[in-house]
Amino acid sequence: MAISTYIRRSMSLFLLLLSFSEIKAQDHIYSQFFNSPIYLNPALTGEFNGSFRANMIYRNQWSALTGDLSYFSAAMDYRLPNYAGGLGLIVNSSSEGTAYLRKNNVSGIYSYSVGGEGFIASFGLQAGITNRRMDFSKLVFSDQLDPRSGYDGGASMAEQPYNNNKYYFDSGAGVNFVIKNAMVGASMLHLNKPDESFTGSSVPTPVRTAVHVSYRYALDRYDPHNDDGTFLIPSVVYYKQAQATSLSAGMQFKYRGVNAGAWYRTNGKGNSDALVFSLIFDIFTSTYGSQKVRLGVSHDATTNKLNYGNTSGTSEVSVGFETGEGRDKGFGTVRCYDFY
Repeated sequence: MAISTYIRRSMSLFLLLLSFSEIKAQDHIYSQFFNSPIYLNPALTGEFNGSFRANMIYRNQWSALTGDLSYFSAAMDYRLPNYAGGLGLIVNSSSEGTAYLRKNNVSGIYSYSVGGEGFIASFGLQAGITNRRMDFSKLVFSDQLDPRSGYDGGASMAEQPYNNNKYYFDSGAGVNFVIKNAMVGASMLHLNKPDESFTGSSVPTPVRTAVHVSYRYALDRYDPHNDDGTFLIPSVVYYKQAQATSLSAGMQFKYRGVNAGAWYRTNGKGNSDALVFSLIFDIFTSTYGSQKVRLGVSHDATTNKLNYGNTSGTSEVSVGFETGEGRDKGFGTVRCYDFY
């Protein structure tokens, strides 16, 4: 490998190491927030018309840039009958940068709901364990480079971090309200502000706040919750974590089992960040007692200073499964997830 390539890698890694002690980490966000509801808000656990739901989502961010930026979440939740709420489990995994910085989290969630057909309030609590680690052996430093031959394979004199494999407790909470055809919710993750520093100096994880609003408008029938109809579903999602903020606003057009959406996302200073396009397919929605398999794809066209030509944008794929149960079994009256 050319010496210039190693120098660029070394500089990138140096900046990444520097960030461990000076920059507070930010969580990733999913453009298909509607296909990862528990990641968005723990209060959405068990909020769907059935008994069991499972979903997975994968995000590959800025694929043209050097260094891996990939994120994965898998979740399952069970809705307790008779409006009692639900139980859930979510697993999150991320890989960031050429320094092989990885983060894995496993969390359990409990939600409780009150209300009926016209109004539902749900409250969720989340708690879990996070592991954050870095493979120090993969790093290349300047004293391992020879001006003539490049990487010499020798050991570096660079001091290793105080701890490159860390575990810590993490917690969160959320609320969600459905009033007829409108839904509004809010969540706060990392409430205990866990220390995730590798250096020994305290670097608390900033609280991630999310606020989301959706409305389901039926274009061709009175009942806005009948999946055989045609709908417009506008949504707004706002995120804030430390000094980083993001606002996404857009709309989905849903016709039976096909759902197409478009969003405009801004960064913390109100500047353009990305245009997002999604396409969702619900399969077996009516045939098997409302059970359905959901397949989703989306793409972010970067509009910030990095621009699309340099990043090739960001892509997501998602897969979900949801059972359907009858009202006689105590299911089928909570309609929160109908907004997606």
